[in-house]
Amino acid sequence: MTAPTDFNDRMLSLGLARVAEQAAIATVDLIGRGDEKAADQAAVNAMREQLNLLDISGVVVIGEGERDEAPMLFIGEEVGTGNGPGVDIALDPLEGTTLTAKDMPNALTVIAMGPRGSMLHAPDVYMDKLAIGPGFAETVVTLDMTPKERVEALAKAKGCGPSDITVCVLERPRHEQMIAEIRATGAAIRLITDGDVAGVMHCAQPIQTGIDMYMGTGGAPEGVLAAAALKCMGGQIQGRLLFRNDDEKGRAAKAGITDLDKIYSRDEMVTQEVIFAATGVTAGSLLPAIKREVGFYTTETLLMRSKTGSVRRMTYRNPMQ
Repeated sequence: MTAPTDFNDRMLSLGLARVAEQAAIATVDLIGRGDEKAADQAAVNAMREQLNLLDISGVVVIGEGERDEAPMLFIGEEVGTGNGPGVDIALDPLEGTTLTAKDMPNALTVIAMGPRGSMLHAPDVYMDKLAIGPGFAETVVTLDMTPKERVEALAKAKGCGPSDITVCVLERPRHEQMIAEIRATGAAIRLITDGDVAGVMHCAQPIQTGIDMYMGTGGAPEGVLAAAALKCMGGQIQGRLLFRNDDEKGRAAKAGITDLDKIYSRDEMVTQEVIFAATGVTAGSLLPAIKREVGFYTTETLLMRSKTGSVRRMTYRNPMQ
């Protein structure tokens, strides 16, 4: 019997959920233990093992960052049995290694999958990001606006005042001026120490999370993962790659990127249908933490398909081995 070669997102989605779940479970004994690299390594090993059980011909196009000197599922790595459709995979085996090591909120295991050639091969550089939730015109906010203009434009579109807007920002010295400008409008800021994929995802569920907008610079690979999530959940994200030196421009050239000033929309970062799974490691606004029970671990996974717009929350009770 010939292996299927089409991207059957419905059949592949449950397998992807298992990948995220097992990566999260692998970290459970390292939560709050202060060892970021050990937690990352455990998640990487589990994610790789589970991916290699799937009937796919997969290539990792978004992997762990080169800057981190981390135990990578490296860009270009081939995963799966090879007996199935060609797929692009974007992943962060443990988004929030520091959050996990310190048992702080919003650490997740994150993975997305789409047909081969469907995801931007973002180099390991920074990206200027701007994201909002669903239900707004495409140009209501843009990266070319100042932070003040973005807050005021979103408030006008929502029919509220700037003081009713909450913006999620990664807490870094480079954002100090932007933070001051946002606060000068009267808007509130939710500062996060790590985990900007989760930060962007918060925009898609503002009633649940209290976040209306995300802005600031962070890793470009995480920007593509966030775009995959918003393609499923609804919402907009714009990203512009930032280059600090010739080495980083060389990484872009190697990835086939020639327009260094281009602003990418969500659907330019993820051009075809995608599936996305995230499992909670530590407690957060999107997902609860892994729970230890007598003889069991219990996880909750967000499993989403852009084709149908379906968003499932899956509770998995897994016997301890």
